[in-house]
Amino acid sequence: MRVAPISFGLLLLAASAPASSAPTMQECTAIADDAERLGCYDAAAAASPAPVLLEDEPQMTALSDRWELEQATQRGRWAITPYKPNYFLLASYNTLFDDDIYVDLPPDETLDPVEAKFQISFKVKLGEDIVKHNLDLWFAYTQLAFWQVYNTDLSAPFRETNYEPEVFFLYRTDYRVLGMRARGMQLGFNHQSNGRTEPLSRSWNRLVAGALFETDRTATWLRLWYRIPESEEKDDNPDIEEYIGRGDIVVAYTLSKHTVAATLRNNLQFSDNRGSIQLDYTFPLFRNIRGYAQYFNGYGESLIQYNESSNTIGLGVLLTDWL
Repeated sequence: MRVAPISFGLLLLAASAPASSAPTMQECTAIADDAERLGCYDAAAAASPAPVLLEDEPQMTALSDRWELEQATQRGRWAITPYKPNYFLLASYNTLFDDDIYVDLPPDETLDPVEAKFQISFKVKLGEDIVKHNLDLWFAYTQLAFWQVYNTDLSAPFRETNYEPEVFFLYRTDYRVLGMRARGMQLGFNHQSNGRTEPLSRSWNRLVAGALFETDRTATWLRLWYRIPESEEKDDNPDIEEYIGRGDIVVAYTLSKHTVAATLRNNLQFSDNRGSIQLDYTFPLFRNIRGYAQYFNGYGESLIQYNESSNTIGLGVLLTDWL
């Protein structure tokens, strides 16, 4: 019986290693002969254990990345990241637009129902693992602007700008509830105003509690708030929570490169129920720019007209989404 000779390269590897050990990929690269090197690679690959995903190993998701919920997604303090969507609507048309409230308009001049609308929103982590593990402190800022860019008669003014700074704690969690993963609990302070003087001034302060949930393709953000009371002399909008609401819920669903989101606000009153709904659809356009369609119906699209109903549809581009 004839035995085939063992290749010299593999013989050297066998002589320099224990009988039970297999060659490594690095050792294989030292073999000059192509056939011998290929055989070495096969032996090394066969000896390598297949990777095993542990059930309790954290799964990286878009929500985890946006809110830095896992160790692998942590960016540390002072990193600026998106908060709410950042977008620019080239045209936003309100079928119920009424400019009667603008007492500072020149005589015989009107505002247009078609305008541009854009939002800038970011957040910064101020503290990480405060007091106990998983508790972070965040600052966030959102600015929403309504721009009469096509109104050349009035030199294209900004009709309304809303400023919304907030600071909040976020406690990172990971447990199952109602078929979803509960990923975070939020508690903080929110201020919103339009920076105007009387009689067009609007502002309010809130304590906000929230929670983050997710499934494979869906992210949900639930918030309830309590308005901090103001004196009657300083209150520009004493009934604002009856229109904008006492809480909201955002649900975003992602499929391939498309995202559909809905934001619902409600005053939680059965006798005189008010609120709003906003629907968002984003889709690929080119490179990092996405197309964006937005529909809003209800109260509180802008602070200055918080108690007037809007029915608005807009189209533009989006830089960062909910996820």
